[in-house]
Amino acid sequence: MIVEELALPGLFLVRPEPHADERGFFARTHCEEEFAGHGLIGRFAQSSVSFNHRRGTVRGMHFSREPHAETKLVRCTSGAIHDAVVDLRPGSPTYLRTEQVTLSARNRHALYIPAGLAHGFQTLMDETEILYMIDRPFVAAAADGLRWNDPAFALSWPEPVTVIAPRDLAFPDWAGR
Repeated sequence: MIVEELALPGLFLVRPEPHADERGFFARTHCEEEFAGHGLIGRFAQSSVSFNHRRGTVRGMHFSREPHAETKLVRCTSGAIHDAVVDLRPGSPTYLRTEQVTLSARNRHALYIPAGLAHGFQTLMDETEILYMIDRPFVAAAADGLRWNDPAFALSWPEPVTVIAPRDLAFPDWAGR
């Protein structure tokens, strides 16, 4: 597998290296030891699945406040998503900057998202499913978010928004925090 750091420190794209034969292929998608070699958390406490019926669905931008901030490994197992992150770490050289990538069942890439980054996505196909590996148990009282279209971040979404939760619509502007 190839572990490639992106523009935001600690944010990594994880790409499998398939070993193919007439049956198909086999590829590692996670290795605790290799993650540790890159300074990454490699042990995850829980897994979650997000299933989305309709293309254009937006979920996010979600994060958990300290001391319950979560590190996630996100992979699209069916369909495709436009994935977005915002760096909310005040001491980071990329504070309030964004990164956006496409994850799909076809490219089989994963995104390693360290604690302190807000995360969200838009589905690019109907019937899209995302697998989350999370380093610690979820604490509902620490859950927070940014509005998906907050002008402070100028995130670009490739599709018209078809579905979004009322909670995600209600997050305040970052400037008001």
